[in-house]
Amino acid sequence: MHKLEVIKILKKDLNFTDRSIEKLNKFTNLVLIENKKHNLISKSTESQIWMRHILDSAQLVRFIDFNSNSLADLGTGAGFPGLVLDIYNKNKDFHVKLYEKSPVKREFLNKVISELGLNAEVLGDIRQEEIDTDIIVCRAFKKIDKIIQVSREIAKKPHKLMILKGQNAQEDLKNSLKTERYPYKLENSMTNKNSKIVLMEISN
Repeated sequence: MHKLEVIKILKKDLNFTDRSIEKLNKFTNLVLIENKKHNLISKSTESQIWMRHILDSAQLVRFIDFNSNSLADLGTGAGFPGLVLDIYNKNKDFHVKLYEKSPVKREFLNKVISELGLNAEVLGDIRQEEIDTDIIVCRAFKKIDKIIQVSREIAKKPHKLMILKGQNAQEDLKNSLKTERYPYKLENSMTNKNSKIVLMEISN
């Protein structure tokens, strides 16, 4: 799926505005430039950045209530999905927090936020933080049981957990929920027929 196809989906199916598409264009250019110096995304995915990274992140807007107060992205890397969701957001009171332990990536994230005028905050290692948020998202971060453990330990209140997961999502969930049971749903990914989105309610 090439760039123009993805943009059509972003606008038609996910309600991204022309202004947000313009910001996504700038964001992808910044990622690709920086990726020449630092490994923000896999080199093999550069040519598919619009599908593999932008659309994969953007599909979460279908499940997010942007009238809530805040969203935390654990292990955001180059800003996926957190910055894509912040670019989409139209509520000035909705705040995105990006957790990333790499100083190089944190510097890049702050540069993007500054250049695009986004309402996001960059924070360090999640293990050293206490999260006060309504929604936690993550992509390619850890196995589901570790994500649940981290979100339970550092989140101060009940929250929604959204995980972009590959084709082993069902098996991973089964292994993760042997001791603790949380209500969840599995949604199909828009970018890969074998991938899933895990939507879970975590009560501390």
